[in-house]
Amino acid sequence: MRTIKQLSVENEILRQYSEFIHQVDFRGEIKFDQVKFIYPSRPTSIILNKFQLNIKPSQRVALVGASGCGKSTIIQLLERFYDVTSGQLFLDGIDIRQLNLQWVRSHFGLVSQEPILFDLTIAENIAYALENVSMEDIINAARKANIHQFIEQLPQGYETKVGLKGSFLSGGEKQHIAIARVLLRRPKVLLLDEATSAMDSYN
Repeated sequence: MRTIKQLSVENEILRQYSEFIHQVDFRGEIKFDQVKFIYPSRPTSIILNKFQLNIKPSQRVALVGASGCGKSTIIQLLERFYDVTSGQLFLDGIDIRQLNLQWVRSHFGLVSQEPILFDLTIAENIAYALENVSMEDIINAARKANIHQFIEQLPQGYETKVGLKGSFLSGGEKQHIAIARVLLRRPKVLLLDEATSAMDSYN
């Protein structure tokens, strides 16, 4: 459950977002520079301290560590659900706090451990919130997410209803569909927060 402090932080970020910079292009360079972060709801617990990380465009990076060490926090800072407590987070050399929030989030595609699916068809879930999406694009995204073959084996294929919260699908199948949804949007940076935890080694 979100606390009043958390909502206050998020509302302040949203209030300011329209005033900031719209970059013309985003190459995908990310830099955490001496970042310290403390959740507002846990002021005595330091999650990140003097954290350094440089990611070049097109580079693949895996964050590995014990539960609670800050892996998901790093993703939340990139999506700007929170701002750093101290230090700086740069996107293409610009402090993320100077960039338009909507612009920032439009360039990141996030798939979490517990993907959200709706009581719609598989095709509608993959194309959710997008307009004028062709079936060809939906299928291409499903192929990239390695779920097309499974969908084709279903009696109704892409018109199969997934049930409330994807209840008719396994955890791994839901994660594949969520990845296809993000890939369809062609984000500059793909963020996977334990998004393959329910998949077997073959997938």
